[in-house]
Amino acid sequence: MSTNTPRLPGGTWTLGDATVTRFGYGAMQLTGPGVMGPPADREGALAVLREAVDLGITHIDTSDAYGPRITNELIREALHPYPESLFIATKVGAVRDENGGWPPARRPEDLREQVRQNLGSLGVDTLDLVNLRLGDARGRIPEPIGEAFRTLAELQKEGLIRHLGVSNATAEQIAEARSIAPIVCVQNMYNLAHREDDALVDELAADGIAYVPFFPLGGFSPLQSETLSKVAHRLGASPLSVALAWLLRRSPNILLIPGTSSVAHLRENVAGAGLALSDEDMAELDTIGR
Repeated sequence: MSTNTPRLPGGTWTLGDATVTRFGYGAMQLTGPGVMGPPADREGALAVLREAVDLGITHIDTSDAYGPRITNELIREALHPYPESLFIATKVGAVRDENGGWPPARRPEDLREQVRQNLGSLGVDTLDLVNLRLGDARGRIPEPIGEAFRTLAELQKEGLIRHLGVSNATAEQIAEARSIAPIVCVQNMYNLAHREDDALVDELAADGIAYVPFFPLGGFSPLQSETLSKVAHRLGASPLSVALAWLLRRSPNILLIPGTSSVAHLRENVAGAGLALSDEDMAELDTIGR
């Protein structure tokens, strides 16, 4: 396994005390259907993770709720002992039920147990980054988060977590979290067609906080836009390549974690994100989602 870091699209970002590639990898798609159970091709899933590191990716996003436990176990099998440069972000705040749902679990005892499970399944003594997942599967919910985030801050002081972040969070929840302990990233839904966080992205960039969009390519409903297709056709590229390249150009604090279960698709994502967009292309694309 290579530990060299060739240049990836977007360069790097300082995430807490670590320097990570802005082009990362999200492991959610390595599970079975509905993010439940093992992958149909276990060896293929392991190959994707090893290829990500061989390509120079140093930021992998996961959660013990994926599977559950499946992606963390795959990451450990494929990559442990981890390269010193590898930064693994995980999430707590929701669990899985027998129907594949994502019920919230943010009581202090729930969070402590989820952190313990992530430590065990990843095979580490300290988690690089833990994001507190808020809201539910339908989106953000404006509710207090103080007790939950203070629990994670306590676990950080105990040495079980290096860095903290929030996910699926409103601006008010982000401010509440930052009043309790420093955060290094916000992980929210954001892409060309969903621009609700435009102002937030810029505010976080000014404060040196990373913004990590989930569903950067639309998630379960791929991005559909006549303007996106027009720009992609003009550039001789795929619409999804243009969408990834736009995110990297949008702001230097945006870190990408597109997921895939295919080595070939992973390579395509890396190549696509490196697409050069002109100012004119950006202006045209910026009309989407406005």
